Amino acid sequence: MTAARDEPSTGRVRPDRTDSPTLSDASLAVHGGIELDSTRALRTPLVMSNSFALPDDPSEISWSATAPGLYTRNTGVNQLALERKLAALDHGEQAVVLASGVAALHAVFFTHVRVGDHVVVSDVVYEATWRLWTELLPRRYGIEATFVDVTDLDAVRAAMRPETRLVCVEAIANPTTKVADIAMLAEIAHAAGAVLMVDSTFTPPPFYRPLDDGADLVVHSLTKYINGHGDAMGGAVVGRSELIEPIKADAMVDVGGVISPFNAWLIQRGSVTLPLRLRQHFASAQRIAETLEADPRVAFVAYPGLPSHPQHELARRQFGGAVYGGMMAFALDGDPDLQNRFVAQLRLITSRFSLGHDDSLIVHTAADGPRTATYPEPFRRLGHLRLSVGLEDADDLVADITAALDASGA
Repeated sequence: MTAARDEPSTGRVRPDRTDSPTLSDASLAVHGGIELDSTRALRTPLVMSNSFALPDDPSEISWSATAPGLYTRNTGVNQLALERKLAALDHGEQAVVLASGVAALHAVFFTHVRVGDHVVVSDVVYEATWRLWTELLPRRYGIEATFVDVTDLDAVRAAMRPETRLVCVEAIANPTTKVADIAMLAEIAHAAGAVLMVDSTFTPPPFYRPLDDGADLVVHSLTKYINGHGDAMGGAVVGRSELIEPIKADAMVDVGGVISPFNAWLIQRGSVTLPLRLRQHFASAQRIAETLEADPRVAFVAYPGLPSHPQHELARRQFGGAVYGGMMAFALDGDPDLQNRFVAQLRLITSRFSLGHDDSLIVHTAADGPRTATYPEPFRRLGHLRLSVGLEDADDLVADITAALDASGA
């Protein structure tokens, strides 16, 4: 608990609640990162100015400093407030927020990997991560990446080299829902002197905190669950100060992928209800996954909360044994036209990109493409439907899915 602050209007003292380890998750989501400024507002005001008044003699100021009060690219008021909250939520020392989740991923790679280095990457990752490590970074900078099944820990150990600087995984992989054992991967990475970066977009706090299991850096697409309302884009990296400060200095200030003040303000506003929203997302997802798996018209369901999931026991242990996320993949027993007919018959669930929104979203992805070679066999044969379960009533969602199955002729 940091020092108390005087309240000039009443003489009372207000304890600063930014990072108290005694707060519950719900209270931390409401109060984490809050600091009263000169306005004494209980919510950080939206500050749209991109520059600020300098002292009478600015000659000693570093134009690349990451301090607030200079220029919004260096650090803005709303950006800083969101960073404080995310660091508190994820149990990190410091955070940096950027324009998108992909900007956050690139910021880690740009800052912590050099020409001649080697990285180990999960063989199932988000499309942008895949392309960064199969095309852009190797071709342009000569950085070599080895893709490996991170559920095979011996294969991960074998992939490590003396020049390996980074291990890049997702806590729950997009889209197959493969679960990574973060504690074991941290041991392997650290034994080789490498940094473990976990994309935790599918597993936001308080659901899961990879830093507590030994990860060095955590990346979030704030566009998804942490914002939660489908109306703002942003990304974040959270971790130890010694790893975050270079990202701020290099990727934020000099590459310039900063978040806008308005998006930072919206995301901070959305984050207040994150623990409450996650309860509804996860409870409905478990019920929908069980409903789909019990229907003979459905060929497969990939959801960590099902005992049939290959990493169900790992997920139960790593995530606390009660909740398993709001994302799943499944396919009907039929060709792509059948998958499309099913989606077309849905009335409540929307066919749209993204995830973690208040509304349920589904997207049909075909079985072909370079990434699918490492997917489980049913994904390669049938393609898949990726479902992000929203905040609608679970009964309504089940009814929508059942009606669409009936109407599609599955």
